[in-house]
Amino acid sequence: MEGASEDVTILLIEDDDVDAMTIERSFIKHRIANPIVRAHDGVEGLEMLKNGSVSRPYIVLLDIQMPRMNGLMFLEELRNDQNLSSTIVFVLTTSRAEKDIEASYSKNVAGYFVKEEAGDNFSDVVTLLQGYWKIVQFVE
Repeated sequence: MEGASEDVTILLIEDDDVDAMTIERSFIKHRIANPIVRAHDGVEGLEMLKNGSVSRPYIVLLDIQMPRMNGLMFLEELRNDQNLSSTIVFVLTTSRAEKDIEASYSKNVAGYFVKEEAGDNFSDVVTLLQGYWKIVQFVE
């Protein structure tokens, strides 16, 4: 990616190793060199954000169904933390449940993608993220 977008770090919060590798390979395939930092669940993701392990500016790609702290619990904690409440989050999950979709959007996610639907068309998700980075001004 060009310009300031190269500085956007991606925090991938994903417990499934295969899904994480697929996402990382998709970014490489599309020549997106943004740094990807991975957390295995919401607890680890929150710790990384709170202790500064993730360079600013950043966005979060969040799975919903995870052990210890699922994605919805993570969103609740994130939005209640005044230092993290404005974090940009995209949900990338297997859940098609209407309650999960509604709960995610009620916590101001920027987008909700179902992994199986993204599947071969994951490039569409990557393209959307590229476009997002190009037009959005990030605050460090």
